[in-house]
Amino acid sequence: MSATSVQYDSVVSRCKEIFHKKNKDYGPSWRLFRPSSLTDQILIKAQRIRNIESSGKNHVGDDVIGEFMGIVNYSLMALIQLKNPVAENETGEMDSINHYYEQAISETKALMILKNSDYSEVWREMRISSLTDMILVKLARIKQIEDNLGITEASEGADANYQDIINYAIFALIRLTEQ
Repeated sequence: MSATSVQYDSVVSRCKEIFHKKNKDYGPSWRLFRPSSLTDQILIKAQRIRNIESSGKNHVGDDVIGEFMGIVNYSLMALIQLKNPVAENETGEMDSINHYYEQAISETKALMILKNSDYSEVWREMRISSLTDMILVKLARIKQIEDNLGITEASEGADANYQDIINYAIFALIRLTEQ
């Protein structure tokens, strides 16, 4: 297994641990979010990271590592909501949610492996702030797709953009742990 794959799995393991703990605390209440609300939750986290990167100030104290992990989990939640919507007042069972989480991260990692091969791991040479900006650009694209009711003429859908966001956030987390 390549170093990137091992590092990726390590980051996912930490994100999954937080996902499970939060679901134990709150239950699957997040299933009541519409995908557009999850997009906004990701935007909040990405914008906070950008503000910290730009200003060097962190008044709340929560580190950017936690924010990137939140981006991973919220993006996975969005993928789950897109592919497995629930009724308006329903949240679903944790066993099926865990299955959906595993499926979404497995598909996202497979995409990363393909793209990582084509791009020769160039992300390792990028600034973390550029990864943050790429996440913000993907969010702007998702918001436009949502405003267009999911219809695209020549572009990938929201799901592909969420997958890219997950991968960029994981790359940032790998880079942050290497510093």
